[in-house]
Amino acid sequence: MIVDSCKDFPPTEDDFRKAKRRGCRKERAPVRLRVSSIITAVVCLFFLSATDTIQAAEKTVLAPDHVLDIRVQAKAFGSVSPADIATVLRSAASELFRYCPHTQLAGIDVYYRPDHPEIDAKRTPGGRIAMALSARDTHWAQYSFQFTHEFCHALANYANNQRQTIPDTPNANLWFEESLCETASLFCLRRMSRTWQGSAPDPAFRAYAPWFADYAQQRLALPEHRLPAGTTFPDWFRQHQPALRKDAEQRDWNAIIAAQLLPIFEAEPAGWEAVTFLNRGSSNGPQSLSEHFVEWRTNCPDHLRPFVSKLARVFGVMV
Repeated sequence: MIVDSCKDFPPTEDDFRKAKRRGCRKERAPVRLRVSSIITAVVCLFFLSATDTIQAAEKTVLAPDHVLDIRVQAKAFGSVSPADIATVLRSAASELFRYCPHTQLAGIDVYYRPDHPEIDAKRTPGGRIAMALSARDTHWAQYSFQFTHEFCHALANYANNQRQTIPDTPNANLWFEESLCETASLFCLRRMSRTWQGSAPDPAFRAYAPWFADYAQQRLALPEHRLPAGTTFPDWFRQHQPALRKDAEQRDWNAIIAAQLLPIFEAEPAGWEAVTFLNRGSSNGPQSLSEHFVEWRTNCPDHLRPFVSKLARVFGVMV
């Protein structure tokens, strides 16, 4: 199984826990928001590229047959209802899934585990995808961050194949998939912040919109998630790639890589469908990064191949 032991940041929703009526879909949204977090969220949104802002304004609507089937374990996540959690998770995943119009994905069963989120390497007996989250109560940003990371794993491993499972074999380039999943979480949080400001899935959720951008910005701003002063990404990557090939789950390093990939996906979000072809090849193991990108690009349809080449160039690979 793929285990994601990423750090949990104290969700800023804690600031209005007392004002929240627990477990009620029609609850009143809190009025007071922490000023510093609002400023952070506004600054984060302001610095988004013009291209991204235009694309975010497009009202892309999922077709009825392209809506995710998500089931949430009952009485497991604290004071909120499974229906509310499923609504939030569906909203989060749709920020990626809307850009995958040719992708089919089995239903997803979400269960709770207290230590870390993960996606199961095998399907359920009914052929569904199972994944665990560790968020609880009304920590919607944390739910969304964790779920979209695992959802990206699902796209990379389970899309368009009802029998495929996650191979339990060594993969020296697994760090790249982990970094893509970190990118997916940041991408979705920033998109959700705008989406919920304009059209939250329920009016009671609208006041939470600023916290998504704030949560993403907190991760991006952490010193351990930024390149050392005076160091370029190509130099940093050459130094750290050997260790990444031995241990894919270097979470701080995955975040540094995600910060390089995020602007590319925000400028060209249709590239998310390329992720569904990431693990279509037969070779894993010790293949080089260049071989990994060549195989991925080859398995993609023609219109997605330039996007894969663009990502490869981030790592100095020409395909």
